[in-house]
Amino acid sequence: MDALDLPASIFAILLVFARTGAMMMLVPGIGEIGVPARVRLGLALAVAVIIAASVGDALPPMPPKPLALAGLITEEVLIGLFFGSLLRLMMSALVVAGQMIGMETGLAFAQSFDPTQGRQGAILATFLNLTAVTMIFVSGLHHVFLQGLAGTYRIMPAGAAPMLEDVAGMGTMVVAQAFAVGMQMAAPLIAFGLVFYLALGVLSRLMPQVQIFFVAMPLNIFAGLAILTLSLGAIMGVWFRHMEMLAQGLA
Repeated sequence: MDALDLPASIFAILLVFARTGAMMMLVPGIGEIGVPARVRLGLALAVAVIIAASVGDALPPMPPKPLALAGLITEEVLIGLFFGSLLRLMMSALVVAGQMIGMETGLAFAQSFDPTQGRQGAILATFLNLTAVTMIFVSGLHHVFLQGLAGTYRIMPAGAAPMLEDVAGMGTMVVAQAFAVGMQMAAPLIAFGLVFYLALGVLSRLMPQVQIFFVAMPLNIFAGLAILTLSLGAIMGVWFRHMEMLAQGLA
């Protein structure tokens, strides 16, 4: 891309911005609801200028017809939404883990507003989501996300029609991986729940006149939160490793 060709340079930046802007709206940490849209768009524009300088030669020429130009920009927006959704889907592993942990500890009906999801959610899922966002910025993983913006042009070049089979395969793989990771994160509490409720079942058979489940509920909550506290580092480490591998796969 010739630096003196101003129209071509502007077209390259706007084309890259169409993908990066759409992806930036969904990237974990940067694309959270609490981050103002103007901040996200400003950051996306700054990143687009940098990426356009490196991938400008691989970009298609500006179409002469407005309809073709609109189609090209729409395609780039959809590609950005797709890659952003892949990263956002891995955040759903935290929701799965939080729901499972809530069920095992008796806190599944404790609801609070989850700023990462934009809706009500289990209080433990909200806690895990906020912890994950903190880990993203503390560890510098958001830098890998920004590198992944440029890496998407290696996976799906601009102007080339994406293979729908590959898109469907990648989406299915990430959805299955997110569910599996969520179950792995909740594994310590699932094991605790199996043992605890099995013991309660035996006690209820031995003492049918006592409401064992109501008596043991405070103990269930206390023991569940104690196990969660002790295993929180390992639980979040499982999620972080998979998110890091996904982001590095894009970069």
